Amino acid sequence: MGASPCAGLAGANELLTGVFTMTFVTKAVFPVAGLGTRFLPATKAMPKELLPIIDKPIVQYAVEEAIAAGITELVFVTGRTKRAIEDHFDTNPELERELHEKGKDDLAAAIRGIIPDHVNCIFIRQPRALGLGHAVLCAAPAIGRNPFAVLLADDVVKGTPSPTAELIAAYARTECTQLSVMDVAPADVSKYGIIRPGDTPGSVAGLIEKPQLEEAPSRLASIGRYVLEPEILDILANIPPGAGGEIQLADAINLRAGQGRVNATPLSGVRYDCGSKFGYLEAIVDFALDHKEYGPAFGALIEQRARTKAA
Repeated sequence: MGASPCAGLAGANELLTGVFTMTFVTKAVFPVAGLGTRFLPATKAMPKELLPIIDKPIVQYAVEEAIAAGITELVFVTGRTKRAIEDHFDTNPELERELHEKGKDDLAAAIRGIIPDHVNCIFIRQPRALGLGHAVLCAAPAIGRNPFAVLLADDVVKGTPSPTAELIAAYARTECTQLSVMDVAPADVSKYGIIRPGDTPGSVAGLIEKPQLEEAPSRLASIGRYVLEPEILDILANIPPGAGGEIQLADAINLRAGQGRVNATPLSGVRYDCGSKFGYLEAIVDFALDHKEYGPAFGALIEQRARTKAA
């Protein structure tokens, strides 16, 4: 088995310089243009990304994860009905002033601190819903020729280190595309992009979009965290539509994997699929149980309700 080009590149850097040189990833793309049909009618007028887990919208968890990992440019790919997302991450001086006047300084600081001063937000409109790959391609003018992270807000991840931090660290070592992956149940294989493992540990030979179980090369699913090389944008600009007549990010990654340029990192945290109703409910329960103020009371309430239902 030969060494992957990814590992070879990192080794070459060390050989030439004697000191490892880190490649910084400072840009992240958030594709948030989806219609959220699984949560209708709640999402008829409100973006699904703003559905709250306790007192924080789903998308904010992904944004905080990116910022904590060192991202300083947040690129949101939005749709016509998603203006509220831009408003959420904008400043609101009137609300802050009113909170200060009422002595609610902590709340005012929390609102003001959603986006730190050193972080920039960029909003780009996706004119038509033509797939995840198309959404990522819409961000190309803001990405340029830089590596970048992609975070799907539906995937809320609890744990340290975060998947974005792990993928950025892996990219710094290899300068190859990085995927966050996890084992999924056989019944769920057809819901995900499934990787074909390569010959060396962590390498990816291919990525198959939503295969049937009997056709799947593994049960390792790519979830909503990526760090991508800028060359992915070139591929997305030239590949034909894939499944559903859409530009599929998985197809572009699959081509890059065939060139030996993709690695996978196992997810180390707990992932909640907040794009599904049950996953969203699961996240609410777990985050509520861990809440420093409401956790004990909420846990007691859950136990009481369980006993009542069982009676």
